[in-house]
Amino acid sequence: MPIVIPDSEVTMTFVRASGPGGQNVNKVSTAVELRFDARQSRSLPADVRQRLLALAGSRATQDGVIIIMSRVHRTQEANRAEARARLDELVARAQVVPKIRRPSRPTFGSKVRRLTEKSQRASAKKLRGRADED
Repeated sequence: MPIVIPDSEVTMTFVRASGPGGQNVNKVSTAVELRFDARQSRSLPADVRQRLLALAGSRATQDGVIIIMSRVHRTQEANRAEARARLDELVARAQVVPKIRRPSRPTFGSKVRRLTEKSQRASAKKLRGRADED
């Protein structure tokens, strides 16, 4: 079941963006800065919250606020949708519980085969030396 983050827990601010847009880029604030306080969020279970902050990496502040910037598109609406989609994708990735790796051990048969092959190799190498003068 996917976790849905309500809009009330997300704040978006708009700033001027660099990049394409011509004169429009100098006049309109199209870049979006999305802020989501993951540490205070009620919609996230504790384990998902922990994985989310780890996945966010440098996008998360010390206070547990995740900041996502989007300035790819020329319109506020498209950048808003892009930032929200990136947050949703990050939360979806945090929901996946990592598989615990249990180290495997070699079987008894494989140990025996390795040791017999090793002794055969050693005896073959021993025969390569100089012939003894008797």
